Amino acid sequence: MATAGTVAKAPLALVDEVLAPELDGFLTHLEVERRLAARTRAMYRDGLVRLQRLAAAEGVALPQAQVAHVRGWVAALRRAGLSARSIAITLSAWRGLYRWWGRDGLVRHNPAAAVRPPRAAKPLPKALAVEQALALAECAGAQDEAPALQARDHAIVELLYGCGLRVAELLGLDLRASVQARGWIDLDDASAHVLGKGARRRSVPVGSPALQALRHWLDLRPGLAAADEAALFVSRRGTRLTAGPLRQRLRTLAQRAGLPSRVHPHMLRHSFASHLLQSSGDLRAVQELLGHASIQTTQVYTRLDFQHLARAYDAAHPRAKRR
Repeated sequence: MATAGTVAKAPLALVDEVLAPELDGFLTHLEVERRLAARTRAMYRDGLVRLQRLAAAEGVALPQAQVAHVRGWVAALRRAGLSARSIAITLSAWRGLYRWWGRDGLVRHNPAAAVRPPRAAKPLPKALAVEQALALAECAGAQDEAPALQARDHAIVELLYGCGLRVAELLGLDLRASVQARGWIDLDDASAHVLGKGARRRSVPVGSPALQALRHWLDLRPGLAAADEAALFVSRRGTRLTAGPLRQRLRTLAQRAGLPSRVHPHMLRHSFASHLLQSSGDLRAVQELLGHASIQTTQVYTRLDFQHLARAYDAAHPRAKRR
């Protein structure tokens, strides 16, 4: 019989494995009741596949798992080379599963509740400098592309940087408000209404450059979008734009703009938060605009703000540089 360690040595080949019905039911709960984002559900599914493999390798029925089993399985994942962050997400999926089973009386206790993941380093979020963000937006509005795609990309960059939207929030925007819409832009009110993590709705002001870019895109959108497509941003095929092509377009734009680092959509959200905090110093307002449930999540940007101040000090103060 395989051991937990040998099962965990290939923790990444998870997509094609079939989940037991009781595990698949938990994923349905996450989608329908919890309304978790598709990316989060995919990561949780990976965690459940790992749990299924590890328990099967030891012949343990999941409802009978004990704290010692969970500790051993976490240790096996660590030995297999899984990162601390991935283990933390996996444990979160396990805790949620047993909590859900406990709600229905299927288990007496949650064996994953007291197990902690290995401590992970917390790297600072990567943000562009102000001039880099502005250069990216300018490049998006002046690329050598079909006019409709150029207008779409420009509006996307302006919204990501100008409103601090998450990718899922941006791609979930519809052309107009409706009962089914996850989000929309109110041009008259100059605001974006989005559905964020945890199914929390928030409204974010939209600046004049983004509004101008949006109006230009809306003028050209009918030539690209399918007649019955509700999405604000569409692909070349006329259907709702997805995350993969968006990330690729942004990388291409960053290269054309001559930016030194690889740019991804969330980097523009980090840039929005960092630049806003540098200018205002209002951490609570930044928390509200980002849609963070906890102020602790937002506080990481104070470290970026300190780095900005430290660089300004090093560049300007006569006593800054040590000899």
